[in-house]
Amino acid sequence: MTDNVDEKSRRKIFWACFIALVATSFVFGLRANVIGELAVKFDLSEAQKGTILGVGLWPFAISIIVFSLIIDKIGYKTAAIFAIILHIASLLLTIFATGYQTLYWGTFLVAIANGIVEAFINPVVATAYRQEKVKWLNILHAGWPAGLALGALFTLFLGDLNWQVKYGACFIPVIIYTVLLIPLKFPPNERVAAGIPYRDMLKEVGGVGFFIIGWLMTMGVAQIAGIQLFWVVPVGIALVLALAAGLYTHSLGSWLFLLILLTMGPLATTELGTDSWMPELLVAELSPKGATWVFIYVSSIMTILRFYAGPIVHKFSPIGLLVISAAIAIVGLLFLSEAAAFMVIIAATVYAFGKTFLWSTTLGLVSERFPKGGALTLNGVSAVGALGMGIIGTPFMGVLQDREVDAQLLATSPALYEQVKGEPRQTIFGEVPSVNLDAIATLSAEGQEKLTAIQSSSKKGSFAKVAILPGFMLICYLIMFYYFKLRGGYKPIDLHDQE
Repeated sequence: MTDNVDEKSRRKIFWACFIALVATSFVFGLRANVIGELAVKFDLSEAQKGTILGVGLWPFAISIIVFSLIIDKIGYKTAAIFAIILHIASLLLTIFATGYQTLYWGTFLVAIANGIVEAFINPVVATAYRQEKVKWLNILHAGWPAGLALGALFTLFLGDLNWQVKYGACFIPVIIYTVLLIPLKFPPNERVAAGIPYRDMLKEVGGVGFFIIGWLMTMGVAQIAGIQLFWVVPVGIALVLALAAGLYTHSLGSWLFLLILLTMGPLATTELGTDSWMPELLVAELSPKGATWVFIYVSSIMTILRFYAGPIVHKFSPIGLLVISAAIAIVGLLFLSEAAAFMVIIAATVYAFGKTFLWSTTLGLVSERFPKGGALTLNGVSAVGALGMGIIGTPFMGVLQDREVDAQLLATSPALYEQVKGEPRQTIFGEVPSVNLDAIATLSAEGQEKLTAIQSSSKKGSFAKVAILPGFMLICYLIMFYYFKLRGGYKPIDLHDQE
């Protein structure tokens, strides 16, 4: 098994996977920073900008699921080479883009590549370090905030150069991880090496797990295609998939794994979804350049903390660390909802401490408790998190903000409210108020300034309501904490010991 992999080979595998993850977040962060320049260059509408940013999410999650099902058949090296080819092709498509369609497909391909990277790095590192999975998966995922910070730094330092030069910088981490990965020989997955059948891997997810995944994937594909589905359709497709999986595996799925799946949408929204609001909040309190430096500062905190996850996990256990992290995230969000001026930086720091270990420790927990699930359980939680954030989490945050803006406008400036009030729009959370963009364009400078101030204040206030998400997670983590306590404490499952 993995005991045959010497320490030197382990480290080479780890750093290749680490740089591959840095490459994914570097592209992710840099694209978010240059989208404004792309909009000007190619005359993109707000809807087109949103579509380009959005298409970076769904293919990512779907490719994780697809490759997790086949990666043990095709091999990690094949998956890695496929990711490299798609990364290079997507960057070339984007740099030499001629319009919206080229940008769209460039973003689509990079999302597929990012999903493949996630699909192979997690099981590879968990297999290479099967005795310390939580520690090394946390260190591995320090690559995500590290890439975001590096992307933001490049944006600052290349500020006056055109967007193509900035985007070209994405080749740096891609080339590095290519050079590191190509010569490597990967160990077989822990599940495969232990002789655990493919059906047993699917059994860990079970019929209920496949229902959740099937519903989210159907909704994701529909949103990619721009199709409005009546609720019966995705539920029906998910039920068919769940029935097939249940009959094949004779399992509904592990209740503990299903509970973790339910936390992933709120977790992804807590960690990644609120990040989309953070720049605007910081810009409102600081300068645009100051906001970027605070973003780099917060990302650096997360990187450093994840590198030192080992002693922290050893002291508190994975479940204990998740309980503490969720509680701190709640405090951080409540703090952000009230903070002003310099205190925003303090609040962002508290929030960073809260969200740092949530995603990576959950991956470690799943890897330690469900090793029979192999790549599928380990990567399935990431896919459910990404899809849950896009389909439920981010729209939920938008609804909170729209309702908060509507309420504050009506309460503080009824006349302005009547001027900009738009037609209600339908969402999966019901009817939501909106503003009339054409009416906003006709406002006086004073009116627009007042509206901007109210919107900024409303966004800050919405952070308090978003705290319900880590609140739900905290309840789930406490259930798991006391479950393990009643069973003598948290213990990893080692397939090697069961052979």
